Amino acid sequence: MTQPPRKSDGTSRPQKSSSPPRNKPGQMISPDALRLEAEKTPGLPARLAAAAIVSEVLGSGNALDERFASDDSHAKLSALDPRDRGLARSIAIVSLRRLGTIRYCMAALLERGLPKQVGQLEWILVTGAAQILFLDVPDHAAVDLAVRAVRLDPKTAAFAGMVNGVLRNLIRRRDEFLAGSDPLDHDTPQWLAARWRKTYGEDVARAIASANVQEPTLDLSVKSDAEGWAQRLDGDVLPTGSVRLRGHVPIAELEGYHDGEWWVQDVAASLPAKLLAVQPGERVADICAAPGGKTAQLAAAGADVTAIDRSAERLKRLKSNLSRLELEADVVVADAASYSAASFDAVLVDAPCTATGTIRRHPDVAWTKKTGDIGTLAKVQERILDRAIALTKPGGRVVYCTCSLEPEEGEQQIAALLRRNPDVSRSPILASEVGGMVEIINENGEVRTLPSYLQRGDARQSGMDGFFAARLIRNI
Repeated sequence: MTQPPRKSDGTSRPQKSSSPPRNKPGQMISPDALRLEAEKTPGLPARLAAAAIVSEVLGSGNALDERFASDDSHAKLSALDPRDRGLARSIAIVSLRRLGTIRYCMAALLERGLPKQVGQLEWILVTGAAQILFLDVPDHAAVDLAVRAVRLDPKTAAFAGMVNGVLRNLIRRRDEFLAGSDPLDHDTPQWLAARWRKTYGEDVARAIASANVQEPTLDLSVKSDAEGWAQRLDGDVLPTGSVRLRGHVPIAELEGYHDGEWWVQDVAASLPAKLLAVQPGERVADICAAPGGKTAQLAAAGADVTAIDRSAERLKRLKSNLSRLELEADVVVADAASYSAASFDAVLVDAPCTATGTIRRHPDVAWTKKTGDIGTLAKVQERILDRAIALTKPGGRVVYCTCSLEPEEGEQQIAALLRRNPDVSRSPILASEVGGMVEIINENGEVRTLPSYLQRGDARQSGMDGFFAARLIRNI
């Protein structure tokens, strides 16, 4: 296997810093001295933040995006300037995206394995290795700052020499390890790799895994004039009308952001609302609506939208997005499975799911979801789908979608609905409705996208989230 390109984190090289405070024999370094060491060493706070966040994401299952949602969303981020926040995010993302490969390397370099219950030792090693293997960070900086991070904690200080040796050996064997790394065998959890092999076959499973280890660029949904915005923002118009950017620029610095001309939305995530084909003035429900990309699409099309979600906190973000976009919707905090209201002309159900189709953008999903989650979520999806049908007028339309690659959350969910409810039928989706991408429509006229679809030459310019979508009609 060829070595993947080293990716830039967009930051300058850390400056050379003074040596860490050293204690006399038998004398402990004071906590104040340790804190000052962290504060004055360029690049060290960003590394400490990255290690802490990776630890918390894998330990608690909290989404990585939530850790970076705002300046005060994590204690270790609050004091960082924007550049260091960006560096911490880059390190955390690549640590999770390539966690399997990093652990494969660590297993080879640590013959006795990692010591147990020694604070952040594992995550300092993981994030240090991520920089050496996959980021354009000077090797000496990655090693030096990892050693300094270990020395700051009394629980890990004794292992500073080990960290130094392991990371230096990783540098020497980098090409060997990268040549032996495999996205499906190493960077995909075994239970998930086995499922994809069974569902899609060996070749497609490998293509999905290979797409997931590539860092994607941003897709935008625009209110109008996709060609014009593609030119302004240095992007390309995709077959479905989304704009895909060629480079990485902070979102808020892009032209049109503050004027509400567009919003960030993966091309696959933009399809379900399009398939609902709402007309101006139609009364439409968006179930499980946060963070609001699909609500924005429906409102921009002129629909009278009711956005429903059980999370009041997530709906705050939806309201903020709608405000920036100068769009309106009736926002309701409610459990979608029991929500009751007058009938709607159309209902969009973006059901809660394992989100295994979004690993290319959210690599933490691969390591925080478990096989048992599929059955649990499938039961929730069934209840919400039945409720959506009940909320729809006779003759009305329902689009059900999930960002999961697992058939229990997609194809099997719709097949089960049609068996238990003879008053519902499919409304097959045509290739002309999805930009002519016939490959994403299955034999039942449903949409099934894969991360390996939409190949465009450059790996970072290729791909899309894995989505399932079906359009239904309530007959009576």
